[in-house]
Amino acid sequence: DKTLKTKDIDQFDFTGWDIALFAIGSEATKTYAPRAAAAGCVVIDNSSLYRYDPDVPLIVPEVNADAVHGYSKKNIIANPNCSTAQMVVALKPLHDRARIKRVVVSTYQSVSGAGKEGMDELWDQTKAVYNPTSEVPPKKFQKQIAFNIIPQIDVFMEDGSTKEEWKMVVETKKILDPAIKVTATCVRVPVFVGHSEAINIEFEDFLDEDEARDILREAPGVMVIDKREPGGYVTPIECVGDYATFISRIRQDGTIENGLNLWCVSDNLRKGAALNAVQIAEVLGQKVLQKG
Repeated sequence: DKTLKTKDIDQFDFTGWDIALFAIGSEATKTYAPRAAAAGCVVIDNSSLYRYDPDVPLIVPEVNADAVHGYSKKNIIANPNCSTAQMVVALKPLHDRARIKRVVVSTYQSVSGAGKEGMDELWDQTKAVYNPTSEVPPKKFQKQIAFNIIPQIDVFMEDGSTKEEWKMVVETKKILDPAIKVTATCVRVPVFVGHSEAINIEFEDFLDEDEARDILREAPGVMVIDKREPGGYVTPIECVGDYATFISRIRQDGTIENGLNLWCVSDNLRKGAALNAVQIAEVLGQKVLQKG
């Protein structure tokens, strides 16, 4: 463990600093990010505040690193939602080869996506199951999360989708291609760390599963673990602490013309948040600030 000295952000002068990584939530970001940006410091924001602003680039370095040049309009770059980040890393190399028409994704998202309170609630409820005198009612989640799954992440929208599902649709279009059709079902599962996604892809052109496997093996940020045998795939517990986006279960979908299925797993606290922000800073330094 290390002791880190901090400074009061209200008194902090951002002048002379090149980059600031913000992970303080939308409300605080709304107050402090414009101040930092006005001082000439490029803000890389992990909240959802600026993701949908047309003047703010939304970046996943393995997918759209060149979009970083758009930072200058507001001196702000947005970090995407965790579930979006890992999916577009998997989709990008396949899209380059065969052009994606439509994506159907079902997510299995860990409780750490809801913060420490979500992890504590799963832990406490799990212990309570084995202690009949103890009861831990849901607070962070809508229903009990221990030994259960919850088909709601974030609030409901007018069309019946949740905001998490809406984020995946809008962010994928902004990062990868506005022409791609996306539909998502996002589910919270009793896993501490690691998001999983079952992704069905429809392409404009035919893409053989073997070629898809080879393409993904060469893709930046991707690790393919795909053996057709018991245990020949990656699960969330195995990806914890790793930087890669893991792909398994690659196979043709015979129900549509040019269809493919795959299983995508990643540490949501790494690629889905902290790692992606640091990678953006590296790209910014190399491509724009030329200091790395």
